[in-house]
Amino acid sequence: MNSSSTTDRLAVAIAAVAAACRVTRHVQAHQQNIVRHAKEDLSPVTVADYAAQAVVARHLADAFGELAMVGEEDAGTLRSAGQDGLREEVAAAARVAWPDAPVDAVLDAIDLGNHDASGDSYWTLDPIDGTKGFLRGGQYAVSLALIERGQVTLGVLGCPNLAESHARAFDDPDPRGTLFYATRGGGSWMVPADRPGLSARRQDASRLEDVGAMRVCESVEAAHSRLDDTGRIVEFLGARGAPARLDSQCKYAVVARGQAEAYLRLPTRRDYVEKIWDHAAGAIIAQEAGAIVTDIAGRPLDFSHGATLSANRGVVCASRAFHRRILDAMTTLGLFNDG
Repeated sequence: MNSSSTTDRLAVAIAAVAAACRVTRHVQAHQQNIVRHAKEDLSPVTVADYAAQAVVARHLADAFGELAMVGEEDAGTLRSAGQDGLREEVAAAARVAWPDAPVDAVLDAIDLGNHDASGDSYWTLDPIDGTKGFLRGGQYAVSLALIERGQVTLGVLGCPNLAESHARAFDDPDPRGTLFYATRGGGSWMVPADRPGLSARRQDASRLEDVGAMRVCESVEAAHSRLDDTGRIVEFLGARGAPARLDSQCKYAVVARGQAEAYLRLPTRRDYVEKIWDHAAGAIIAQEAGAIVTDIAGRPLDFSHGATLSANRGVVCASRAFHRRILDAMTTLGLFNDG
């Protein structure tokens, strides 16, 4: 990667994620057409994943030349025989933000995300974080982060259906969406996803101190976290705040902007290992807003072990007043004492 400044990198990353949000919003709005034309083993989220990754990679490569990026997708399936229809759907979606993109160029851009998470500096991307939320027409995120020497130094999180206003329900998709970004030591900021050039607003995590009013983010889908254990923790602490129910890394943003006080991603099994693209952008955005982000043992998230958070187990993101109380509650309740 060249010697571009943090400001330059951030500007390109914001533009890339905003472009990907346009793509994913288009696919989500037209997903019935894609389902009608796709084979049984394909879905709108597949098209959106591939197209969004291509658009982000193209932005970064155009700006910085040689690109080191760990993306969630690769174009192997798209290049295989019998996938002409899917290739065309993906290229058509990418053209929402990359006009006249040739199919081969889109496939090559997707494969720019095939870095092995080694070296001192690389990007990591989850083009659609929150698959079931996306398919349901609900909340999902486009997540891009820069990792340097094992630390996240820049993160951009596009939430195409998340309103700027806290008053709008999470299950009521916003037509503009919200884009969050942060750099290490530079604070956490928010702009409209469809107009990222507007003046940004700084985000601050909640300063609430009454644990009885604490609000905890809960996933609509329970596959990746132990909602029963979250409930035990909430009950133990006597927290009565209304839960914030939404999928994806948007939960980090909700904590960052003070709309909730905690997001717990509790292990569903002993051998589950988190992926870096599922947490890098969200974690820095929450931390720079003043929240604390660790694993369930209180250890900082360690991004120096390749594509996974293999040195960590689970995630606890919470405002300063409640982070230690949540960890202590898990200890008292005897949760996750199996190593």
